Parts: sequence; structure tokens; C-alpha cells
Amino acid sequence: CVTSTVLLSGCASDEPVAKAEKDYGQPVQGPALVRALPHEYPDFRLVWSKDPAVLAAIDESIAYFNKPSSKRWFDPPYRTADGEVSHDAQVRTLHTLRSVYVNAKDAAEFDAWIRRDFDVYKSVGYDSKSGEVLFTGYYTPIFDGSLTPTERFKYPLYKRPDDLVTDPITGEPKGRRTANGVEPYPTRAEIESQGLLKGLELLYLADPFEVYIVHVQGSARVRLPDGRELHLGYHGKTDRAYKSVGGALIEEGKLKKSELSLARLRQYFRDHPSELAVLNVNESYVFFQEGPPGPFGSIGAKVTPFHTIATDKSVFPRGGPTVAVTQLPKPGLGADFAYVDHTGLYLDQDTGGAIRSAGRADLYIGVGPDAERIAGHVKNEGRLFYLFAKPGAYAP
Repeated sequence: CVTSTVLLSGCASDEPVAKAEKDYGQPVQGPALVRALPHEYPDFRLVWSKDPAVLAAIDESIAYFNKPSSKRWFDPPYRTADGEVSHDAQVRTLHTLRSVYVNAKDAAEFDAWIRRDFDVYKSVGYDSKSGEVLFTGYYTPIFDGSLTPTERFKYPLYKRPDDLVTDPITGEPKGRRTANGVEPYPTRAEIESQGLLKGLELLYLADPFEVYIVHVQGSARVRLPDGRELHLGYHGKTDRAYKSVGGALIEEGKLKKSELSLARLRQYFRDHPSELAVLNVNESYVFFQEGPPGPFGSIGAKVTPFHTIATDKSVFPRGGPTVAVTQLPKPGLGADFAYVDHTGLYLDQDTGGAIRSAGRADLYIGVGPDAERIAGHVKNEGRLFYLFAKPGAYAP
């Protein structure tokens, strides 16, 4: 997913669109989180297991809050509809949750502890009242590539240009530094048609749509001809607005909404290579850097499959635990997918170019082709809850 700081930080999945005609990206009116009533709580028994990945995700958030820089995001404290959440409160929440998770003897005891020791808040949703959130999925692709252009590998991913201006604290893109001041960065079409990034090539892929996938997902693993594997991470984006390519093809009547998935888009551009220019409807452009094995979310935490969520960090508090209630695709036979109910514990560690408002969230699915198949079909409504440990909460 593409996030605005690491994006993977990037991170947001691009192509799934809403089943209903709802504006999931509309600005939130008032606080994004309101206190949930007990009868609205999710079934916390469903998020308890002995999966070590849960503790790994919690520990990544704890490590983030151990950094002094994390305090800036809670000064002033995060505001809910009826109170506020401080940096210390988030730290207490994570440590309390970790202790409860480790010490609960079963799912029922975990559920009881959460209900007793945590305040539960819910997203107000896309319309600031219904609580409806559109969940999509993102993943880390694995592609073949080359550090030098060849007959096969000739489509570049670029390093961050020196003239890109971003906010020094939030990382939000502001535009392009010019002799006349900061101006809007050129569009995707202008960048590529005019060769504006020549000399900043990081590496080359074999397919222009693969390049676009990396832009949308915000990270990638690239296998080189000598057997090495490079880990690419997000290193900034232009200030141009994101727009869904899949949505544009639907508007033009070239694809049906019911058939839209990442796999279907791949096939579409294989069958219609002359129509790759439609990628330019997404004017935003993303830059990359080589880094350690990850990927990493916008807060710098290593993301965990099925336990990291990307949200709009301008409306939700970063780093803490959430519970997502939605449906996810369960791979069936052949290319068919069946959707099953899903309630999962996620740490809010990332954000994305398409993830805006209280009505959108992106679930990190994993790495490689299997993750791609699932992530490309995640496009369902649901509810999003945040957990905050009560003052003096008992940590077993």
C-alpha cells in the first residue's frame, strides 16, 4: 500500500471499488471515533489465538512508541468524541493488551478481560454516522527485474528526486521546488513522456503494469538475474491526487464492477497493451529506495500479514490496536472465491494514498502471488473498532 511517509507507507490497495455507490472518501465530520455500546462490541473471542504473529505486531508498535519522535503525534492528545488519548495511554494500552493476550487461558477469558479493562470505540464510518467502513487489501509483490536496462527489463522504478518537497514532520507531499517557489509536481503522464526523472532509475521491471502495481502497493521484492533479491520501500510521492485505474475502466464500460480484481486488471492489460495509457488517470507518482527486509508501514513498524492495518492518520490515532469486522475472500477451487466472515486484531501501523477518511481501511495480506490473489479481491464493508486500556486497567 502506498503510505504518505513510508508508504509502504504507502500502502494502499488500489483497484477494488465499493459495491454500492457510496463516497467512502468523504471528509469526516467531527471526531472519527465514538464510544461503542457493549451490544455493539465485536466478538473478541474470535481474535484470540496462540499465533505468535499477533505478539510480533504488538511488539512492533511498542518499539515505535519507545522512539521519542512518536510523542509528537500525541501532542496535543488524540481527541475522541468524549475524551482524549495521550501517548502514555497508547503505551499502556499496548502493554496491557500484550499481557492479556499472553495470559488469557482461552478465548472466553480474553474476551472477558477486554470487556472489563478496555474502552471500545468505533469508527463513525464513511458518512460520519453509520459506522460503515470499506475494507480493501494490500500486499507486497515479488517481481523479476534488473539493475540495468535490457531487452526484457526496460520499465524503471525511480529514486526520490531532490526537488520533491514534503512536510518535514508528516511527510505529506507539497509539490516541486522550482526557481519560482513550490509548484505542483508534474503528472504521471508528464513525468514519463518527458523523461523528467532520467538518471534516477533504481531498477527495471519487465512490464509497465508491474511498475504500476509497485506504485500502488508501495513496496516490492525484486529478484535480480544473479539470484539476489532486493527489498524496495516507499520513499515519497508527488502531491497529485490518486485515482483508481480500475474505476476508470469501469466508467468507460471496459470492465464490469463485479469482475474487478487485480488479477483481472493484469489480464486486461495483457490483452490490451495499447490501453496502458489509462494508467495516467492516476496522476500520483511514487518513489522508492532499497532497504532492509520488510516491508515497513508509515510509522516505521514492520508490517505483519493479517495484523497490520492502514488508515488515514489524519483522523485515526497511530500505532494502537484495532479490531476489523468484515468479510475476506477464502480461496476456493480454480479462480472462484467464497467470502467468509472475518474478525481480526490489527495494529494501526500504516496509511495509503487511497486511504482517506473514517470510511476506508486497508488490511495487509502478505507477500507474493498467494497474497496478491487474496488482496486483489478484498472489497467489503464492515466495522472498525479501537481499543484503549482504561486507567488503572489490570494487566495479568
